[in-house]
Amino acid sequence: MKGGDNITSKKAPMTPAAARRIQSAADRSGTNQGMKSRAMKAAAKNTKK
Repeated sequence: MKGGDNITSKKAPMTPAAARRIQSAADRSGTNQGMKSRAMKAAAKNTKK
């Protein structure tokens, strides 16, 4: 796949609402526990700007 068709090629800042959705989904599924802290950290970093 050339041309950046995957979802990660789009640059969108992590928002606190998005981080909460990720945290909630991880809690419900019991997976991706490490992603919770990364999402919260990115949201905090993006709200400082």
